[in-house]
Formats: sequence, C-alpha cells, structure tokens
Amino acid sequence: MRTLTGEVSAETEEKKSRFLAFVVPHARFADRLAELRTEHPKANHHVTAFRAMRPDGRIEEGAKDDGEPSGTSGMPILRLLIGEGVVDVGAIVVRYFGGTKLGTGGLARAYPGAVKAALAAALADGAGSRLQDWSRVTRTSLTAGFARASALEQAISLASEAAVAEFGQPVQVLDRRFTENGAVVDVEGPEHVVETLLHDWSPGA
Repeated sequence: MRTLTGEVSAETEEKKSRFLAFVVPHARFADRLAELRTEHPKANHHVTAFRAMRPDGRIEEGAKDDGEPSGTSGMPILRLLIGEGVVDVGAIVVRYFGGTKLGTGGLARAYPGAVKAALAAALADGAGSRLQDWSRVTRTSLTAGFARASALEQAISLASEAAVAEFGQPVQVLDRRFTENGAVVDVEGPEHVVETLLHDWSPGA
C-alpha cells in the first residue's frame, strides 16, 4: 500500500466540462474540502472519496456524489483509490459543467480519470517523494546508558532520515528524560523503523 505526504492536483477536460482533482493526506481531507468549496463557489459539484486506516487495522472508506447521478462519480473515484492501493488519502474533484451532458458512463470515466492524473503528478517533475509506501505509525520508548545517550540521539536522527526517504514520515521525539540508569527517549514513527530502533535500543540490547 502507498500513501501521500502532500497534496497533488491535476485538471482535465471532457466536452468542455472542467474537472479539478485534488488528492490530499486524509488528515487534511475535511479542511481541504471546506477550502475548495470557498475557493470554487460557482462550481457545480465537489465530489469526494476517501480511504483511512484505523488503529484496529480496518480501512474506512466513503464516497459522495454531491448531486451527480448516484454511483457515477464518488464510487468510481473510490474504486480507483482501491485499485491504486493508496490509503490515508482523500480525493476531491471540483467540476465546472461545460454545457454538454456526459451521461453516466462519461461521468464514471471522467471523475476517476482526473484523480488518476493527479496521482500520476505525484510521480512526475521530481515530486515522487509525495507518494510513499504506507507504514503504520507506532510509539515506543528507547533506552541507553549515560555513556551512550548521544549515540542514541544520533541513531534516532539517522533513522528519521531513512523513514522520510522510504515512507515520507519522520521519527519524531515525543519526550526525553533521565533515570538512574540513563536516558529514555519516547519516539513515534513508521512501525518498521521504530521496531528496528527498539531492537537496538531497549533494556538488555
């Protein structure tokens, strides 16, 4: 599975109807939809679809046609997101009607086509870092004796760089503290990277 680390967009046209597609990280989905409704008040439709990974491992999905004939816009976008294997994203397509009806088949092709163009933009023009392998975010505590505290900080920094390169997400330090045995650092980041750190920096490691 893959996810986005930043917004991508594209514009397509079908029989003079304009389709402005925006695909964003799910955390930005609701706010971005509100912004686009404000930015494009004269648009005829703001069609949406999303996929969000839940803590229990389920993927929550949804789609709205926003006035288009039922099943002709939101669901085709959602099926595209599923087919592309992307999660934790929201897609919004703003349509300006061009005067010619596209029919149900035309709509079902035009809406996901615009989103597909936006996803393609994530891999073009040096923007490939926006589309990354998805990894569950997890938290843990890392420990080191006083003599190795600085080495732990360096290991976290290097792991964070690797996490950004592979998953588009850093390893974040949530808290630092000292106990009678040494340093304890609470971190959050992509599960695979955090588990590797834990293997090397846990009691007895």
